[in-house]
Amino acid sequence: MGIEIERKFLVRNDTWRKLAPSGGIPIRQGYLTATQSSTVRVRQIGEDAVITIKGKVSGLSRAEFEYPIPAADAEQMLTQLCRKPIIDKIRYRIPFEGMTWEVDDFFGENAGLVIAEIELKSEAQKFEQPAWLGREVTGSSRYYNSSLIRLPFSKWPAGDRLPA
Repeated sequence: MGIEIERKFLVRNDTWRKLAPSGGIPIRQGYLTATQSSTVRVRQIGEDAVITIKGKVSGLSRAEFEYPIPAADAEQMLTQLCRKPIIDKIRYRIPFEGMTWEVDDFFGENAGLVIAEIELKSEAQKFEQPAWLGREVTGSSRYYNSSLIRLPFSKWPAGDRLPA
């Protein structure tokens, strides 16, 4: 069984951009289903596409199964089957102190939201935090991509959209 262990943080400022490779990777994703017990996600990552099934979060971990699918199938699923709005973001991979941070810069209905996450080998794994990290949001369901289709960042009350 695949297991995902990750921690998520808001991003405090734009200093991370100096460390990011130019361009980043465009990602479009949508959800066929999103419940408290599982999600089924379709994702286009550049020219590639995958379908991902994730289980319920327990601590920092959850079951995760991901499989490649034809890009044309992903496009059709995103257009015809997935709940709207589709999540659009650019992902940047930033090495820091022997680890790789993934920074997602959202746009569309979630423009203005920037989240950094790090995948760990165990829940107890220690890691250094870059100065550009803000408040940790691990476990806060409103920051789950699957929640951003139900209530996009642009629809949050102004006070909830304050910087990290």
